[in-house]
Parts: sequence; C-alpha cells; structure tokens
Amino acid sequence: MSNFTASGGFSRYRFSIKPPVAHLNRNRTLSKALPLCILSLLFFQSTASAARHPNVVLLLADDLGWKDIGCYGGPVKTPALDILASGGMRFTDFYSGAAVCSPSRATLLTGRQHLRTGVFSWIDDHTQKSHLLEREVTLAEVLKTHGYSTVHLGKWHLGLPGRSREKPTPKQHGFDYWFATGINAQPSHKDPVNFIRNGKPVGKIKGYASQIVVNEAISWLDEHRKPAKPFFLNIWFHEPHAPIAAPKTSVAPYGKLNDPAAIYSGTIDNTDRAIARLLKKLKQVDAPENTLIIYSSDNGSYRNDRTGHLRGSKGSNFEGGIRVPGIFYWPGTIGGGRVEKSPAGLVDLLPSVCGLLGIDKPGGVHLDGSDLSPLLRGEPNKFFRHQPLIWLLPTNAAAIALREGKYSLVGYRSYELPKDKQAMASLRKQIEEILRKDGSLEEEIRGSTLQKQLFEGFKNREAERLRGKYIRLNMFSETWIPAIRAGSYGRFQLFDLEKDPAQKTDISKQQPEIFGRLKKRLLDITASIMAVAPDWSKQRESPE
Repeated sequence: MSNFTASGGFSRYRFSIKPPVAHLNRNRTLSKALPLCILSLLFFQSTASAARHPNVVLLLADDLGWKDIGCYGGPVKTPALDILASGGMRFTDFYSGAAVCSPSRATLLTGRQHLRTGVFSWIDDHTQKSHLLEREVTLAEVLKTHGYSTVHLGKWHLGLPGRSREKPTPKQHGFDYWFATGINAQPSHKDPVNFIRNGKPVGKIKGYASQIVVNEAISWLDEHRKPAKPFFLNIWFHEPHAPIAAPKTSVAPYGKLNDPAAIYSGTIDNTDRAIARLLKKLKQVDAPENTLIIYSSDNGSYRNDRTGHLRGSKGSNFEGGIRVPGIFYWPGTIGGGRVEKSPAGLVDLLPSVCGLLGIDKPGGVHLDGSDLSPLLRGEPNKFFRHQPLIWLLPTNAAAIALREGKYSLVGYRSYELPKDKQAMASLRKQIEEILRKDGSLEEEIRGSTLQKQLFEGFKNREAERLRGKYIRLNMFSETWIPAIRAGSYGRFQLFDLEKDPAQKTDISKQQPEIFGRLKKRLLDITASIMAVAPDWSKQRESPE
C-alpha cells in the first residue's frame, strides 16, 4: 500500500459485496472466486432483508472510568447518556475487552480474545508489525453482508500503513467509509492535525475531537446515507484519553480551568454534548425504534478517583482497569429503565448484535463472547454464557483474569520481560524531582498517581521529554512474544465481588473447589489462546 498523500474533502461512497460471513474463508480467497451470478443473488437477498434490520450505532469512549458519568453515579453531568440509560438497559458489571486500548478494540470488533486476532498490547505503527489481522471477521463485515452501509469515525489504533510497513486500513476490515486517527488526537483534543479520511490526511481541523467526529457523522448522514439501507456507525471518541483539552464552558462547572481533574471532566462533558447533537440527528433520519445504540469505554480510567473505589486502574486486570459503563438502547425492543447485574462486556457485542438482529454469527470461528440478546429482550432464563469472561494482558504482572458469576480469579505471570528496570526507575526519579522543583507535582498527578501520569503526559516540557524515554523503554516489543507464549503462571487470587468489589480479600483457601475449577478453566482458555496467537517476531510482515 502506498503512503498516505495529503488531500481534503470527502471521497465517494463505495459499497463492496461479500458473501455471507458464515461462509467466509479464512484466507479470504474463496469469496473472490465466487461467480458473479452468485454474488448478485446474495446481494439482492441481503438487500431484501435489510429493510427489517435496524441501524446500529456504537459509541465508545477512550479511558473513561466506571464511575465517570452521571447515570453511573459519577461527577460529570451527562444528560444525553442518562437518557439512553433510562430509556434502555444499563449493565452494572460491564467489562472492556482489555485493560488497554488496541487489544480492547480488537476484541470489540471480533468477539474474540485479542491475542487470537494478532494484538498483544497497544500498537505503535512506527516500531511494531502488529495489527488486527485482516483474516479476522469483524462486526462491520458481518453487517455489510446483510446490506449495511458501514462507517468508522474517530480513533482507530488497530494499525495503519506507514512509510515502512504494510497494514490494513479500516476499509480492509469492512468499513466503506472511514475518518480516523491512527492513535490519539494530536497534539490534543483541541484542533487535531492527524485525522485521515478514506486514506488521505485531512490536516488541521479547528474544534474539539468529539465535536469533530460528530460533525463527520452528521455530514455522512446528510451526504452519503442511502435511505433504503441500514447503516452501522462505529464512533470511537478520543476523550478523555490524554493529552486532554475541552472548552471552558465544559471545564468550568467542575473546577478551575487549569485543574487536570476539571479538564478531564470537561472532555466527558463536551463528548456528551456532541452525543446529544448526534442523537437529535438520528431522530431526524429515522425513528428511534429503528436504531440500536450501544455505549461503553475501551478500558478503565487512568485516574484512580474515577474507578468507584475498585482496585487498579487503566492497564490493570483488576476491576478498576476493566470495568466500564455498558448501555444498550433500542426503544420497542429493549425495555427502558432496566438495570442488569449479570457480568457482560465488549467481547459480547458481535454475537449480541447478531442475536438482536436475527442474523448468523461468523461460521468456523471461535467466539469468546456470548449472545446477550436474551438478557436485552427481557428473557434472562434463555441466556447462556458458554465461556467465562477472561482477560489476558501479557505485559501486566497480574497477566490473566476471569469472571464467572460473582467470582473473580486473577493470576500472576511467573516469567519476566526483558525491560531495563534500572533505567526506567532512574527516569521516574528524575521526572519526580523536576516536578517537585517547579512545584507542579501535586497539580500534575491530582486524582491519579505519578506512575499513571507517566503514560498520560506532563505539562512540564523537560518532564515530558524524559517521559518519552520512559515510554520507549516500557513499550511492548514483539521480540517478547516467544517468551510470552511459553510463559507460565504462578500465584492466583480468588475474590467474591458481591462481598468484596474492591478485591481486598483472597478467598482461595476458603473456597478450594471453586478456586481449583476456575483456575483450571482459566489456564485451559489461556492455552487455547496462546496456541493460535501469532508470533510477530518470526514474521517479516503479517502472519496472515
């Protein structure tokens, strides 16, 4: 694929036809060999059934905590999201696909544990070959085969091609139209310069990222939507991921304009205002009964004061790092004002959308997620989870975790990753001394910790320069993959989340039978994942 070239304006909308997902061949060659007459028949069949399908809108926040928004008891006023929650179903125990960005998004789109899809950690396109494998079947591809127009807007972070590496774009993952950033909005949420529209850089855009993304959604609905076709809008906001910025009107209600906690809240406030504009537009183009809306976050907050006193935060496989909001809204199908306590998560989205729409899930593919549609339709006795919710983040000391019923099991890796810990400790000490000297230490880490801010950024330029060195030393290396695949797990802890949501008391000795059963289940699932996880260190390019 050639490098991106600077250009502006909308590219023409395109719709490509694929055979039903249940028959997609894993190497993507069978579909290309199907006779044109069969493809035409499949197209008319999917078009005929499309009228019965609702529009699907997926709204994903970035680094938003379980206790950030109003309807979850958080401090930020979010009237638009509160309306969705009161008019639909809100899950109390909803989970991200992973404790960090790229892995969680891979799990969301595929319904599969992210290592199966080729994503081990957050992706850096400059230093890593990793990306979401093109052979994976995404929710966009599933919906596209049923006549949907498919659109991705906002952050991507699943790999984009660059000067030295060929990687698939959102188009190769089923999106007809895309407007995205490869990673975070740069230099911040304000006036970002790194958006790409259908493969062409856009340049600097005035405004704030959440509003810019919704502007694009509204423009697409006005200029590209085909009224006879349902649409899938996959909108992944950048907020409240650092580096943060928000309008004064959104920051002021939460504190001083230079207070990081107030700015953080302001980014969420501003996003809710953008969502309100989108909801108004959606009502104009179709009846609410014809649109399924889902809202969540890719992982927990990096601010310890926004996790609801749960243990851990972003990057942790404890509850604070993986528990997030989960709201489903579809008037006439999902009853309003309902609160569901059954554990669920982003891994369930693909099978659940298929279940709600009455379409087939991808065939020949192991899905780690389960179909939530019985719960959403008010038929809990028909819900069955075929596999516990699991998390596997190799770079974390507590690398694996499982949730089944009220129990949480967490396991620690017994292998070491070759990091220069001495150099990292030295950099951390230097940064702390710099911030103490200029008197900004307390302001920089308010509501968080110095360790977390090492991954989110500092205002002090010298501290930020040293932080860059720290990040490079800590960054995931694909040379670690053989050790990760061969690695073992030693210590395990069992928690009863009903009695101990903060995971303070290990009850493994008090519940030996439950502990033994869940430990075996977690290790068996982990082994099945490692057996198929690609080894990027042995690949010149992509292990497709």
